[in-house]
Amino acid sequence: MRVTQSMLSNNMLRNLTSSYSKMGKLNDQLTTGKKVNRPSDDPVVAMRGLNYRMQVDKVAQYQRNIGEVNNWLDSTDDALDKVGQALHRTKELVTNAANSGTMTDSDREKIKSELDQLRQQIQDTANTKVGDKYIFSGTKTNSPLHDKTITPPSTVPNGYPDLKDPKNSAFTSDIKINVFDGVDLNVNSKSAELFKKIDDMFKSFDDPNVDFGAAIGKVDGMMDDLLTERADVGARQNRAELMDDRLEAQEGISKKQMSLNEDIDFEKVITEMISQESVHRAALSVGARIIQPSLVDFLR
Repeated sequence: MRVTQSMLSNNMLRNLTSSYSKMGKLNDQLTTGKKVNRPSDDPVVAMRGLNYRMQVDKVAQYQRNIGEVNNWLDSTDDALDKVGQALHRTKELVTNAANSGTMTDSDREKIKSELDQLRQQIQDTANTKVGDKYIFSGTKTNSPLHDKTITPPSTVPNGYPDLKDPKNSAFTSDIKINVFDGVDLNVNSKSAELFKKIDDMFKSFDDPNVDFGAAIGKVDGMMDDLLTERADVGARQNRAELMDDRLEAQEGISKKQMSLNEDIDFEKVITEMISQESVHRAALSVGARIIQPSLVDFLR
């Protein structure tokens, strides 16, 4: 086969174009720090990269969910702590009122007045909200647990829903937030019955013939129930912390795998870039020698 000047020129141009393309790809890798800048560079690496990126995004969403879980549980624990403080004060007042030797009727009326204020404080606490959601209302987060607009002789006891009525079962239902694949955490507290029992206890103090001595035991019982509820919330807070640690570990693993799949080895790519530049210059030099002088002059 006869090799013409045109063939030599075309081959040289094709080889130079290929050399420029390789240097361009290496330059893109150095600029972005990524092995793949378009799917056609390496479809397998690109597909793996999508999977790893989806995993990182999923972990980030779970971490946001954990933040919401902590918000609910911390708010619940704080609200129950305020109820505990109110009950401690209630026990002090009831104990003083039970001392018939030093308390006058006027003193007892003053105690009942403060007890009424403590009752209202606990009713307000029963309507604690996180954002625009009531945290003690079960899944019925748009409705307050204690409705202040309801007054006797309404059929609704003391403004609290009748929890024995199946229509109000939502007030004792769980709210769960997904924090990992197949893992849901319950974030609300089933304290509706506890708040109602505490309110019934305060209501009994309005009886003119109330036995404050016996009421001390009732207050102690309410405090024990409250501690049980807080212990359950604390256990869930501990589990949320463990899940948060697990998610941080998963985030690190996912990002490491994504980096190993996508990121370049700068030393290796720089070495390849220098080698490709040397090859390109050699190609230009050899090409300049084998084509016609007029084109050689042009290239110089």
